Amino acid sequence: MAVAHVTPPKPAPREPYASRRARLMERLGPNAALLLLSPPERLRNGDAHYKYRQDSDILYLTGFGEPGAAVLLRPGHETPFVLFVRPRDPAAETWTGRRAGVEGAVALHGADASHPAELLDDKLAELVMGVEELHYPFGREPELDAAVGRLLGRLRAAERRGRRAPVRLCDARLTLHEMRLIKAPEEIDVLRRAADITAEAHSAAMRAARPGSSERELEALIDYTFRRRGGTGPGYGTIVGAGPNATILHYVENASPLAGGELLLIDAGCEVDGYTADVTRTFPVGARFTDAQRRFYEAVLDTQQAAIEMVKPGATLDQIHEAVVARLTGHLVRLGILEGDPAKLVADGAFKPYYMHRTSHWLGLDVHDVGFYSENGAARPLVPGMVLTIEPGLYVGDGVAAPPDYRGLGVRIEDDLLVTETGYENLTAGTPKQVADIERLTVD
Repeated sequence: MAVAHVTPPKPAPREPYASRRARLMERLGPNAALLLLSPPERLRNGDAHYKYRQDSDILYLTGFGEPGAAVLLRPGHETPFVLFVRPRDPAAETWTGRRAGVEGAVALHGADASHPAELLDDKLAELVMGVEELHYPFGREPELDAAVGRLLGRLRAAERRGRRAPVRLCDARLTLHEMRLIKAPEEIDVLRRAADITAEAHSAAMRAARPGSSERELEALIDYTFRRRGGTGPGYGTIVGAGPNATILHYVENASPLAGGELLLIDAGCEVDGYTADVTRTFPVGARFTDAQRRFYEAVLDTQQAAIEMVKPGATLDQIHEAVVARLTGHLVRLGILEGDPAKLVADGAFKPYYMHRTSHWLGLDVHDVGFYSENGAARPLVPGMVLTIEPGLYVGDGVAAPPDYRGLGVRIEDDLLVTETGYENLTAGTPKQVADIERLTVD
């Protein structure tokens, strides 16, 4: 039977990937190599797979999105950038899409050399022979750990024939992930696009949330807005939690109907070119805030605004979190939820049933992006180019003591902050969060 011709993919942009690889190889030095392996495709059910998403490290360095790939960087070699990829297969491509293939890895993606993925074990020992250090992300993909183990076994067994195995295995977090932590201008531009689309989606959800609709409908509207505006969809599982569902931090069922006037928490961020925004807003369904809801909400909003003002070079995430805990605890006392001296309540951990998560995390290609949070045993200071979230919240879930007006309420407000030379840029400032701005959308 004749097989239809499958047109190969179009050439991929060489930049900024070539520049990133060059900078990383300079960090690695001539006696080191970096090895990355794409994650396997995962079954969703039966023989249907989840939509594939490439490993973020591979996206960062190559832009290569296909499964079944491995990346080897070898500074100082004639072919420093080696790609292992699935070969062209017109029959398979008819079913599952076009492949770059071995030739396309060079012609389209700028690899200095490429090989079929099934030859990884056979070729790897030859390619890293004599390398002193091998960098890779320990413990993330069992297949990569196994491949490195097999590589070391082969090289050690052949050392009497002159094949020296690497003598140091290094965590890629020391080099690649620290590089990813500081965002380049082109990355910041993509994050701004993701933030703008996310703002539109949250605003649309505020307008559409009405009694009789459902969490599921709003999730669909958000996903539609992301994709309509050019995003690839959500960068993480969208949370649409109405009423007491908002007190479940990672609620993802999104299946409940909406009741008029209850608070609705939406945590959703658009992914653009692999980079994701991460925004949370809380608002009443088709109504204005009640007096109790407004007091509760403004306690979180006041805390978040004060925390945002702390973002600047030299500050630390620990300092910001400690200030958030102190301020939220003071609000809990003023709301009548806690009693006593706020400083002692903080020391005793009395706030923890109401605020149990951290205030910030790094953001970028991963929603909880890479990069160390401490240096030499202490919280690391912020520097320009870091992107982080500020996301305080208060939650009165099942079994948590509070006056009747506050039971079942959950509020989180989250924005994405770029650290600048003089302070910060709020990338997600376009998403409404002031009470008056929200109510213009929820009641009009």
